[in-house]
Amino acid sequence: MTTPATGPPDVVAGRQYDAALHLLDRQLVDPDGRLLAKVDDLELTERADGRLALSAVLTGPGALGPRLRGRLGHWVQAVWRRLRPDVDPVPGRIPISDVVRIDSAVHLAVRRDALDSVGIDGFEDWVRRYVVARLPGAGHDPE
Repeated sequence: MTTPATGPPDVVAGRQYDAALHLLDRQLVDPDGRLLAKVDDLELTERADGRLALSAVLTGPGALGPRLRGRLGHWVQAVWRRLRPDVDPVPGRIPISDVVRIDSAVHLAVRRDALDSVGIDGFEDWVRRYVVARLPGAGHDPE
């Protein structure tokens, strides 16, 4: 059990976590402290005994859209699919084995550049480069 003095524990193999409380919408952080993305959904696999186990965290609009449901969820997914160069895009996927600690954020054992090949940051980088950067004042520090 955690106390305010010690803070949340590191990830413990076999420990049961409340996924909605401990993982969803948490910031993903690499070992250098750089922010990567948010946990938008979770991938579960069925064990031999029939119980579900967390196998990966999913990120990006492709993972968030189905969670939003309704028109907004469909719209987010449709826009994301149209802006992706892949024929059948999939959300960014980080195996749970890469998670080393869960506290106010989800800390990873792998660096940001190692995750580029699994679809992390692609959509966010595109939006930052082609949408946000073109907004008036986007390149200036606030006064």
